[in-house]
This record gives sequence, structure tokens and C-alpha cells, in this order.
Amino acid sequence: MEEATQKAEQQALKLAAAIGGGDEKMAQQCALWLAERRIPLAVQVKEEVDPQQDIRVATLGMWDYSRWSHSSQAEVFLHYGFPPSVQQWVVGQRLPRDHETLQYHGIQRDGDVAYLYLRSAKAAKLRKDTFQRELERRQLEELGIEEAALLPRGSTETAAAPTPRGPSEASESQKQMEDPAASLPAMNPKVGWECPICTFVNKPTWPGCEMCCAERPKDYATPDGYQPDKEELVRLQKEEEAMRKYEQAKEQRKRDNYQQLLRLDGQSLVLSVAEVDCPICFGTLEPGKGVTLRECLHTFCQDCLKGTILNSQEPEVRCPYIDPKYSCPGQLLEREIKALLSPAEYQRFLDLGISVAENRSRGSYHCKTTDCRGWCFFEDDVNEFPCPVCLKVNCLLCKAIHENMNCKQYQDDLRIRAENDQAARQTTEMLM
Repeated sequence: MEEATQKAEQQALKLAAAIGGGDEKMAQQCALWLAERRIPLAVQVKEEVDPQQDIRVATLGMWDYSRWSHSSQAEVFLHYGFPPSVQQWVVGQRLPRDHETLQYHGIQRDGDVAYLYLRSAKAAKLRKDTFQRELERRQLEELGIEEAALLPRGSTETAAAPTPRGPSEASESQKQMEDPAASLPAMNPKVGWECPICTFVNKPTWPGCEMCCAERPKDYATPDGYQPDKEELVRLQKEEEAMRKYEQAKEQRKRDNYQQLLRLDGQSLVLSVAEVDCPICFGTLEPGKGVTLRECLHTFCQDCLKGTILNSQEPEVRCPYIDPKYSCPGQLLEREIKALLSPAEYQRFLDLGISVAENRSRGSYHCKTTDCRGWCFFEDDVNEFPCPVCLKVNCLLCKAIHENMNCKQYQDDLRIRAENDQAARQTTEMLM
């Protein structure tokens, strides 16, 4: 068994040497030998193949930072505090694996785009103690201290001695161990406001969160002396221009509404602008065929409104809209009634209103001239009513017209005539 393992290791080393040296024939033989025996092995490109320069990757929605290395997750963890378990990278429409580099996905120059999404700690099953322990381990690895035992304060156990990588690294590690503050990575100050929902740090001038569109906290104020970058200046200019156009459109809409109101005020009837159904006859009314009442905004056809006016026994015509739960208390205006009726119909409507008002008034008096339409309201200290229609003088005390006679003469004559005249007798009884 040991001999087979040694043989497999030798073939794997030969395969690596052949690939590195460009010996295609030897590489084929070694690969065929390993494949026939189904030897499990892993092939990985060495880090020396990757370019050594740093590039800046535009991670949309997050930071402008990354390196030519498959340890980007660890660097983001150290610099920004997001552990690898909550990081979800998308590069070139693919989810990269741990052993893949940015160069493998086509990220080769400054400004190339990568997407970084953050999962919640609950979804990643990340606990606070695990997060703190992992952060400390990563910080020690960054300082060159490998496999260090982290012991609690007061422990009697001895931690494993750090193994510096070189003289310069040893001195640097010693300084950092003496000064704990120096062991922590430099944190870039966060300039902007933190979203209360998704915790994304937005630029100070953004009115809402770029990630979840949440509103900026009302108590946040842009720091004094903050200078927006070029992108922010362009956005602010566009917002100012959009606000200016919005105000112009708003003022124009106000003027248009005012002009339309003036036009409608000059019209006797407000015609419907859309197709509606009359709630009385249930007929479909085309635009401009229905009448919208000014007081309640209910729309009817003209024939139904005209019939409602002519059949009304009241001088004030109510809106005819009614359903099982609601009866409209609105009324038709005088100019609406006049526009819906013909001149003769409108005159009869006015006469009806006058008659109703006369009959319902306790202090009203109608002229006693036959077929005269004159009447008035009288008070107790007034005894005569000169009718403006027939020009006859009515006696309010006798409720009659007695020209060339005073009230006593008229009443005496009325008693004499009452003996033979039924009407006079009734008048006498009424006066008594």
C-alpha cells in the first residue's frame, strides 16, 4: 500500500514538473497513468502566475477595493468587518469558487465591475462569539502570527510562541504585540448616513438609500465642509433641474386649472368629459352628453334632470341620486334649472315656487282681484295693500277691496247682504 502511494506521488510530481517545463509528452503519460488508476489529486495554479500589482475593482453598491488574490473575502472581513460567511460575490455573472482568482473571471484592470451582496447573520447562522473569534484569528494572521493560541486573561496555560517569517517581520510583530492598538487594521472613516434598514452607508447628499430605497433619517445633517464628488455633483445638478421643471409644470397646471375653472363658471351647465352611465335611466352617455351637477358632482342625462325639475313640488330641486345606502342632499342651482328648461317651463317653475312660498307663509296676503297674481307679506301695523299687479287697494282688516267705502260702511253693507247672499254671510262669519 505504501509503495502504491509513493508511486502515485512520484507520478504526480512528474506531471507537475512536465506541465511546468512544457513537456507535453511526459505530461500525457503521467496523466494517463494516474487516470487509469483513478488516483484522486488536485491541480492548482501557483500564486506566482497571478499578477502582483494591485487593482481597484468597482464593487457596485459597496466599495472600490479588491486584490489579485483569492483571499478577497478575508480582506473585506479585515477592512470592513463583514465575515466571509455573509459575503456573496458575483463576478462575470458567475459565483466564484474559493480557489478561483479574479484574473480567472476576466478582472484585469482598474474599474472592472464585481458585485458583492451581503447575507444576514441569521441566514448565515453566524453567532457573535464566532464572529469575534474569527476576526481575532484573521487579525493575527495578518500580523504574521500563525496557529496562535488565544487564551483568556488570567489563564495559566502558555500560548504557543509566534513564529515570525523573518527578522524584519519579527521586529514588526514584537512592536505590534507591545502596542495592541497597532495590531488592529486601519479603518476608513465612514462618511455618510447609515441606512436604518439595510445598514448600507450612503453618501451624505443621497435623499434615500441606494440599496433598499429607505428614507434618509430626518435628524441627519450633511457634515460641514463636505465636498461632493463629480458623480454627486452631476446627480445634484440633475435633481435641481428636475425640481425646477417640476415647479414650472406645477405652476402651469395651476394656471390651466384656473382658466378651466373660469370657463366652467361662465357656462350654465357642466358637461361630462368621459363616458358615464345615468343612474336614473341607466343609459350610457357619451362624453359631452351628460350633465354634472356643480354642488355634488353627480352626472345625469339632461332628460332625467328635466323630468326631475318638472315633477318637483318644491321650489328647491334636490339631486335625484339615490341608492339603498345613500340619498344625495345636494340641490340644483338656479342657472342649471334655467338652462335645462324652456322659457315657458321655467316660468311655470317660478310660479310654482312663488305659490309654495305664499301658501307656507303665515303673514302672506293674496290680492282679492279675480285672477290677479299679486300678493305680499304684511305686518300688524299695516292696514292696506296696494297691489302692484292690478293696482287695486286691498284692505287687510276686512280682507277685501272696498273702494269709496270705509271699513264700517263695508261691514254694514256686508251684514245687509248676508241676509240674502250666502257668500256674504260666510265673509261676515269669517270677519267675526
